[in-house]
Amino acid sequence: MKIKELCIDERPREKMLGKGAESLSNAELLAILLRTGTGSMNAVDVARELLKKNGERLNLLAGMPPERLCETKGIGKGKAAVIAAAFELGRRSFMEPILESHTSIASPKAVCRLMLPQLRNLDHEECWVLFLNRANFLISKERISSGGLDSTIIDTKVILRKALEKKASGIILIHNHPSGSPLPGTADINATKLLDKALKTCGISLIDHVITADKSYYSFADEEVRRDI
Repeated sequence: MKIKELCIDERPREKMLGKGAESLSNAELLAILLRTGTGSMNAVDVARELLKKNGERLNLLAGMPPERLCETKGIGKGKAAVIAAAFELGRRSFMEPILESHTSIASPKAVCRLMLPQLRNLDHEECWVLFLNRANFLISKERISSGGLDSTIIDTKVILRKALEKKASGIILIHNHPSGSPLPGTADINATKLLDKALKTCGISLIDHVITADKSYYSFADEEVRRDI
C-alpha cells in the first residue's frame, strides 16, 4: 500500500507533525528520510527491510557506508546520502556538549565517550587524532586515515604536521579494531613508538593511544584492557 493511501494519522510525516517524533517507530522515522519507496514497497516497507538487514539495530545501521546502504532495493545514492547525513548529525549533536564543556580529556574513558559514536560498529579501521592544549582541552579532532578490516595507516608525518599547525601541546591517538579484540598488534606498537619519538623532537606529548573494540578498549598509557566503556 502506498503512503498516500494510508489514513492521514498513519502517514509518517503527518503523524510526526501531529503527535511528535517520539510517537513514530524507527521504520517510520527512516521512511520520512526516504520519502518514496519502490513499485512494490512504500517508504516504510523499504525502511523495515533496511532495519531487518541490520538486526533491527540502529547503531549497526549508523555504521553502514553509503555504498552498502545502496544494496537495499529502493535506496539509491541520493537516499543513502540522506541517511548517512542524518546519522552524522546525530553523532555531532551527541558530541557537542563534550566539545563545548572545556573538560580536560586525559583519561581513556573520556576519550572513548567522545569517540565511540564515531567508531562503534564500523566494519573497517579508522584512525583519529585528538589535538589538545596544555590543559588537555580539546582543540580539534580529525580522522587521519580509513583502512580495511584489519589495518589502517598511522601516518607520523601527517600527524606531526597537523599538530604543529594547530599548536597542540599534546595529542591522543585512537583507532578501532573491528575484529573485537582491542589488544595491539606488532604494527600498532611499532607505529606508536615511532610517533611518540617524532612528537618529542618537537616538544609535543603523545598522551595516549587508545584502541577500541566493541565494549572494551586498550590504553597504551595504562597498558591494560578495560571492558567498562
